Amino acid sequence: MFLKSILAASLVLGLTAAAACAGTKMFSDSTLVVRDRFSDEIVGQGPDLIFIPGLSSSREVWKATAERLKGGYRLHLIQVAGFAGEAPRANASGPVLVPTAEAIDAYLVAQHLAPATVIGHSLGGTMILYLAEQHPEHMKKVMLVDALPFYSVLMGGPSATAATMAPMADNIRRSTTKMVLNDQMLASMATTPADRANIQAWGTASDTSAVVNATADDLTLDLRPGLAAVTVPVTLVYPDYAPVGQTKGGSQALYGGQYAPLKGIKLVEVENSVHFIMFDQPARLAEALEAFLKE
Repeated sequence: MFLKSILAASLVLGLTAAAACAGTKMFSDSTLVVRDRFSDEIVGQGPDLIFIPGLSSSREVWKATAERLKGGYRLHLIQVAGFAGEAPRANASGPVLVPTAEAIDAYLVAQHLAPATVIGHSLGGTMILYLAEQHPEHMKKVMLVDALPFYSVLMGGPSATAATMAPMADNIRRSTTKMVLNDQMLASMATTPADRANIQAWGTASDTSAVVNATADDLTLDLRPGLAAVTVPVTLVYPDYAPVGQTKGGSQALYGGQYAPLKGIKLVEVENSVHFIMFDQPARLAEALEAFLKE
């Protein structure tokens, strides 16, 4: 019950109108490429790595990682259109999750980046897992950071299906009500006030339609049936949620159970962390990422 209430909150961030911008850069020496459903900030030299943030999140979630790696890799820092102040463009209405994932896949192929090494947090991880199932030839290996193959088990339990969650998803799609993270939700996102403030700000700057549609998409996208057939090497890094009271072994049971059909998956639990592991335990995430890149 604990993870059901806490992790479900990660699906819904603050919603309001987004600033009308094409995308923002973090690095002065980078190149910004803007597409209909996402933008890509490219920085560094070396082998290509693709990073995708989660729901309502800015590419800034990967800033510390990028600063550490850009000397040896060419980094592609994706931001989904409509999230964290980026103009929604093609994500202004209709489905977001799958069309954006497909657009990213087409971009990887067109730019000769496939088969790609891709790292994704939360909804970004869901997109990656979808691509590993649908376009395995375009994925070299993937790292998921706190992502599940079917998030709706957190609300509907193990018996939840896309069909049973469809009414909730439909209600969310029709909603125009501003949803704001409360203190409990923010506590499940990050452990420090500064990080929580950044997360809240990204949500506030996100486009309402893009976020509600992406949330509804996530509620009804069940990737569990395809896990057994996944051939792409997968590493999952997940938090123990101990800072908000999760009992020892609770996260391991949830994530291990959900990914059990995926043979060969590498599971890495990060202690004393909540959803944004890159904020709570940056050194531990860096260690896991380095191990992943060496494999």
